[in-house]
Amino acid sequence: MSEANERNRKIIDEFRANGGKVGGPFEGRTLLLLHNKGAKSGKERINPVAYVRDGDRYVVIASKGGAPTNPDWYYNLVANPHVTIEVGTETFHVHATVVEEPERTRLYNKMVEMMPGFDDYRKKTTRKIPVIVLTRVK
Repeated sequence: MSEANERNRKIIDEFRANGGKVGGPFEGRTLLLLHNKGAKSGKERINPVAYVRDGDRYVVIASKGGAPTNPDWYYNLVANPHVTIEVGTETFHVHATVVEEPERTRLYNKMVEMMPGFDDYRKKTTRKIPVIVLTRVK
């Protein structure tokens, strides 16, 4: 198992053991578990992802820490936008939509207000970091 996968596994285990709360760099932050299907492999993936609420919607940022490429889970959502998330102790289906300007910037700035590190991520890269809205499917 890769170092990143092992780190994610520990976060996922802690999240589930503590009703959606984790320590370390995510302590006191909002975190969800994003279940998605690999765009190429078709295998289920679970990624811990920081989020901010916008009304009833969950907003996630495909920052990858400011890396020059998008995270794999972003491509998975584009290919298969009907996904499941875990928030706290609840699990439910959502539809993922990549948002365009000006909503993209408004929502990105909302994340920066909660987690200022996201401002550093956009300064580290030349790519336009995607913002994804997750809307609960009724």
